[in-house]
Amino acid sequence: MMHYETLEHTADILVRCTGETLEKCFENAAHALFDQMVDTRTIEHKMRYRFEIEDEEIENRLFLFLSELLFIMDAESMVMSSFHVKFDGIKVICESYGEALDLKKHRPKTEIKAITYHMMHIDEKEPSVTVLFDV
Repeated sequence: MMHYETLEHTADILVRCTGETLEKCFENAAHALFDQMVDTRTIEHKMRYRFEIEDEEIENRLFLFLSELLFIMDAESMVMSSFHVKFDGIKVICESYGEALDLKKHRPKTEIKAITYHMMHIDEKEPSVTVLFDV
């Protein structure tokens, strides 16, 4: 089950994602990203995409992780709705599933231009992540 909520913001999309672990929070942030762009309920898991990113800082890992997913959407016209995230030290390993974007099937919502550091917050104790999507 995906856990995220949209928070008030004047111009962009601010989401807060929760989960049992920080890895689940990352998964839910990925789902929130795609759910803001298309109707994720319409995405079938026909294709697998795996990638890794690494950085010393947890905020940078979240930024790079979501930026990579946005790049995949833009460069490869692929939409995803299932994510499995694993941390290995300073590395984030993501395996995601989705399919090629079909504008008629996936019903576009909002175009997200970038992930930002502005208002980003990671609470490892709760756990939760808050991130702002630039629209």
